[in-house]
Amino acid sequence: MNIIDAITVNEQSSIRIAAGKTIYFDPYHISGTPHDADIIFITHEHYDHFSPGDISKLANDGTHFVAPKSMARSISALKIPSDKLTLVSPGESISVCGIVAEAVAAYNTKKPFHPKGNGWVGYVVTIDGERIYICGDTDDTPDARAVKCDIVCVPIGGTFTMDAAAAAAFVNGLKPKAAIPVHFGTAVGSPADADRFEAAVLPEISVIRKIIL
Repeated sequence: MNIIDAITVNEQSSIRIAAGKTIYFDPYHISGTPHDADIIFITHEHYDHFSPGDISKLANDGTHFVAPKSMARSISALKIPSDKLTLVSPGESISVCGIVAEAVAAYNTKKPFHPKGNGWVGYVVTIDGERIYICGDTDDTPDARAVKCDIVCVPIGGTFTMDAAAAAAFVNGLKPKAAIPVHFGTAVGSPADADRFEAAVLPEISVIRKIIL
């Protein structure tokens, strides 16, 4: 399977990868109750990224959870068994259900919404030999620029994260094989932002839209 085909984006930064294991990142506005999650990754505790109601639609008795250590108190409300919960700090690497994941600091540089001190993260997961970087809510930062990846799911909506122009410059610096724009069309951003992003990304990098508005 082409790993790109295994990636879907519900909306915002609600991402699903179904390739052997079924993995979710920041589930939000989930339709139905599939209860099919092997792993649920949470990047930070804003309502559109940490939504207990949506998590409950996906979790089952075997679901493993990964979240920032700074969210320990918030995530304790889910009453997750200790052997099913892994808390991470930026820079830490872990293996969960056979999936290797690296936590990358996610933060704003000149905005107040995501301070670096909060310890919030994005994740790089390796699946079928491909490194997939789920950025979380971040600006173009030295930590994010240091990531090596094949595919990046990058926020482009502006206001709380990078805008389309900054996201394109960031992706051009990363030089992945493919970029998937996210975090637009719900709270902020529009299809026009995706157009601007795609136009500014280097032609050798494939821009693949998974949010259809």
